[in-house]
Amino acid sequence: MSAPARPSAPAVDRPRGGLFRHRDFRLLWTGHTVSAVGSNMTTVALPLVAVAVLDATTFQVAVLTAAAWLPWLLAGLPVGAWVDRVRRRPVMIGADLAAAALFLSVPVAAPLGLLTVWQLLVVALGAGLARVFFETADQVYLPTLLPSEQVPEANSRLHATHTASYLVGPGLAGLIAQLAGAVVAVALDAVSFLFSALCLHRIRAVEPRPRRPAGASSLRQEVAAGLRFVTRDPYLRVLTVFGAASNIGLTGYQAVLVVFLVRSAHLPAGLVGLLIGVASLGGIVGAASAARLARRLGTARALLVAGALTGPPALLIPLAGPGVRVTWLVLGGVLVSLGVAVGNVVKGSFRQTYTPHQLLGRVTVSMHLLNYGTIPLAAVVAGALGAAWGPDGAIRVMTAWLALTPLILLVGPLRGRRDLPAVPA
Repeated sequence: MSAPARPSAPAVDRPRGGLFRHRDFRLLWTGHTVSAVGSNMTTVALPLVAVAVLDATTFQVAVLTAAAWLPWLLAGLPVGAWVDRVRRRPVMIGADLAAAALFLSVPVAAPLGLLTVWQLLVVALGAGLARVFFETADQVYLPTLLPSEQVPEANSRLHATHTASYLVGPGLAGLIAQLAGAVVAVALDAVSFLFSALCLHRIRAVEPRPRRPAGASSLRQEVAAGLRFVTRDPYLRVLTVFGAASNIGLTGYQAVLVVFLVRSAHLPAGLVGLLIGVASLGGIVGAASAARLARRLGTARALLVAGALTGPPALLIPLAGPGVRVTWLVLGGVLVSLGVAVGNVVKGSFRQTYTPHQLLGRVTVSMHLLNYGTIPLAAVVAGALGAAWGPDGAIRVMTAWLALTPLILLVGPLRGRRDLPAVPA
């Protein structure tokens, strides 16, 4: 069977000197980087607002995490089908503006004494919905901005800087929370979304209007086509199941980590953000080296190595505690984030270049439906375990689960290959 037709290369000259001399990619990358730093400030700042300002319970803080991911489960599939019908850059700009408005509502309400846990839940849920639109459109937009052979390098750079934001964002949030209050950190996240929207607006490349396939089809039929493609493809299927299973463990321990460090380890807000940021340091190395590792080992083998790093090292995290025992959190977090980053770069590039472009939005959200759809459940379960057994017990359960998930990759066709295929069979 011949490979499906792909979109023609973007109508822009490929500059010499690498991607950072590509003006439009540089704008995309800059907006992503600033927004990612702001978003990762909020992952610490929003729970800190809940704990320090509103005296929220462990379960309420975990539900905040669940609310941010629930929209993938509720709206992901129709959003994916809709994104395949429209130009993606306006969708991304609109999502940035919506997220900015939501996060600005927190510093507006707080000085007036009107801020509640319910408002934080609405903000988390609404910003999560905006993220569904943005990330789905972004995955489909990048291959229209760059030639296919530059997509892996672009993904590597985007993931590297995004992973760096896991280090910078939480540390900055903790510092700002200590100096000016967690509400100010949330306000800065709103500004970062406005900056991202401005960068996207300045991109010059004209995005081609997506071509509808011959014959009318309903949104439901288009959603079903994306689901069928993922469930029938052996590579996408096993990667989806592994992503969903590993996200349960990752989200589970992360959902109660801030509560554990503040209330059990009695650490100041500034140190909490710093520790979470340093624990993500391995992700910078992983994202920066993923493309090189995939070339040296092969893309399929690189995914197996990434899975091995994502799982067993998580068992170090429950050993963390007050004083010098926080080093176990850092060591385990560095190794886990290294594996996650390598896996995300290789998997994301494979999906973008392997999937027929007219299906890419639907395939992306079909995979995210299970990958991200497990996150709200994991956060709620972790919150319930934290309420019953304390944050320590919840982290032990979730990291034990995470340690076992790489076995899933050995069930599918990855085990016998050096490289992933270029096109579907």
